[in-house]
Amino acid sequence: MTGTDLPLAGVRVVEMTHMVMGPTCGMILAQLGAEVIKVEPPAGDKTRSLRGMGTSFFPLFNRGKRSVVLDLAKPDDRDAMHRLLASADVFLENFRDGQLEKQGLGTEELRRRHPNLIICGHKGFLSGPYQHRPALDEVVQMMSGLAAMTGTSEKPQRVGSSANDIMGGMFGAISILAALYQKRGGAGGADIRIGLFENCLFLVAQHMVEYEMTGNKPRSMPEREHAWPIYDIFETAGGERIFIGVVTEGQWQSFCREFEMAEFLEDPALRTTTDRILARSRIIPRVAEIMKRWNAAELSATLERLNISFSPINRPEDLLEDPHVLRPGGLVNNVNVNGEAFRVPALPIEWNGSNLGEGLKVPVLGADTSAVRAGLADQELSSTAKTAARLA
Repeated sequence: MTGTDLPLAGVRVVEMTHMVMGPTCGMILAQLGAEVIKVEPPAGDKTRSLRGMGTSFFPLFNRGKRSVVLDLAKPDDRDAMHRLLASADVFLENFRDGQLEKQGLGTEELRRRHPNLIICGHKGFLSGPYQHRPALDEVVQMMSGLAAMTGTSEKPQRVGSSANDIMGGMFGAISILAALYQKRGGAGGADIRIGLFENCLFLVAQHMVEYEMTGNKPRSMPEREHAWPIYDIFETAGGERIFIGVVTEGQWQSFCREFEMAEFLEDPALRTTTDRILARSRIIPRVAEIMKRWNAAELSATLERLNISFSPINRPEDLLEDPHVLRPGGLVNNVNVNGEAFRVPALPIEWNGSNLGEGLKVPVLGADTSAVRAGLADQELSSTAKTAARLA
């Protein structure tokens, strides 16, 4: 799909964000067709220089954007920022409360000068006692109980990606789409606040509600009470590991028949799912013994034929060779600031049968400053000419 075919073509977004949550929101909007202009200080977004696990942050979450450099300590550049916002539909930011006020970009000032602007702030917390605290993905995972549910009771463990930051960007994009739709009906601007902590709270809501309903403290995932008799990782003949989930009565029947465990089907003590869960200490060792006789490829093919959920235990680098990931459109080719190509999973959406995000470029610092400034000047000249024509 070309840019003009995309649903947000014609929408202008001005972004002043860093790290992951805010940039994710802008990246999603850009892939849906919006023009996203990333405003950076003269030294650039500090995320550009991250190393280690942060190496991928800037290229991954800033693809498809334009980069404009403004020094907001200078009055002329602050004026240019407001002129840019006057041309925009959406403003994204992820600064702590009070920081943008120092640069003349607080919500009250923005609302006064740009009443139709949709303002989306990505923060550590929503309004309340903690709203002025800084936050990080790992902090809110510990605070919300997600780390306690992911690790053991003795050792909390964060999940293995920037899950809350990314989800916060998604909630930002969802909210902005709703505000744009509302604006089409005649509404003005909107003030949106996204909270990193509340994202995580949304993820653990299932455990909170479980406690509300039962009075029982939820167990962590490694220590949980299983809802199905076979829902585990098993080792195959070659030492590869595979997860198998047998969750329906039909799957239980076909699994036992296929893998020569008819004794389980004939046992009246295993008639119901509850009976089988209570007998896991007997069932799982028997399944593990049988799985060790199979090689991973044959076992995978058999489970797929039986329509039973399964998965090899992959690492991220393994997915670069996975046949489903490598299907046309599964990975898209993008270009980093140094001109080198890199592959990235496509946005997990098929739009009229097409994938999004092919050929996006990571913006070079300030590469679009002159063009954007010139465009603003042209717009202002055009607006002045139209006003003069009306008055003539």
